[in-house]
Amino acid sequence: MRSLRIAILTHSTNPRGGVAHSLALAEALCALGHEAVVHAPDPTGRGFFRRSACPTVSVAAAPVAGPTVDLVRARITDYLRHFATPAACDFDVFHAHDGIGGNALATLKHRRLIPGFVRTVHHLDTFADPQLAEWQDRAIGEATRLLCVSRLWAERIGSEFGRAPAVVGNGVDLSIYRDEPTGADAALRTRWGLGPGPVVLSVGGFEERKNSATIIEGFARLRARHPHAQLVVAGGASLLDHASYRARSRAALAANGLPIGRGEAVIETGPVAQDEMPALYRLADVLAFPSWKEGFGLCVLEAMACGTPAVVSRLPPFTEYLRPGDALFVDPADPDALADALAAALAPDARAGLRAAGFARAAAHTWRACAERHLAAYAACARLEQEPTRA
Repeated sequence: MRSLRIAILTHSTNPRGGVAHSLALAEALCALGHEAVVHAPDPTGRGFFRRSACPTVSVAAAPVAGPTVDLVRARITDYLRHFATPAACDFDVFHAHDGIGGNALATLKHRRLIPGFVRTVHHLDTFADPQLAEWQDRAIGEATRLLCVSRLWAERIGSEFGRAPAVVGNGVDLSIYRDEPTGADAALRTRWGLGPGPVVLSVGGFEERKNSATIIEGFARLRARHPHAQLVVAGGASLLDHASYRARSRAALAANGLPIGRGEAVIETGPVAQDEMPALYRLADVLAFPSWKEGFGLCVLEAMACGTPAVVSRLPPFTEYLRPGDALFVDPADPDALADALAAALAPDARAGLRAAGFARAAAHTWRACAERHLAAYAACARLEQEPTRA
């Protein structure tokens, strides 16, 4: 295949799974000889949450105070303003990773500024607001080619939209996520007041689909066995409004006698810099990730690459790419089962087996292989670019 110029659109510059996927994918595409440029609206002007080995563009955007629908509308408009001219659209392929970019590209297609676009559907959300639901559907229905990171969502798209996305999976960078300690490990331990442990890590902030309620209840039960256990809740930067669920989570912590703060039973870090995430994984004795809904669950591979055992939901997509023995699987509705699994992952023999299996599973998922699985969809869209447009 000839070298392609690929515009990758993601929804923000914050450390979320889809954004991390977009950056890593672009870096792998560049290593394959293509020019992949990641775009995102950037109201802060600070750029992406990490340095990258691929070109990036911070799309001019203003802060928006108001409901999610106003924010999404504004970000679609930001993209349309950025790609308003043929010169700005000088790419062979356009690839959106969410409904914001997908709607902007659908409009550009109708304006005949681009011939079509690729859309990766990481997962589907359920929206009470009809406009948000309409935007989600349009960003999928208007796409020229559809991709998913797991069979779970490819099958859902097939059922709901009558289309057959290719499954491209995910990857992990083993040069970044590894088990050898660095100076960042001790610095983070001091910053957050981590004690003797054990330390349980949850990634994604307090969110309903991350199943924070079960994590809190399961951790409270674990503390009965390990009184010095600490729960670190990392991340939480999101386009959607999770304030109500976060308040409920705080109430659940209080009800279980779990204080929150530096050095306390529960530590909420907020977004964590990319350079510090491997150290945070290494400091954790176990990753608690019993999510209700995930596109893939990229942080599971990252934790495994750092030698941290994982406890995950006995649901797809986890059951797609993890085998028995790679992780401990639980019913996400059962906090007792979660507590038992967390305790089991701390036992020396089980921990050793989970670490070994995790290293092997992480090594089997490379960003290069993920990037190569995109090339057929890109080639199809690039051919559209070369075909004459009828008036």
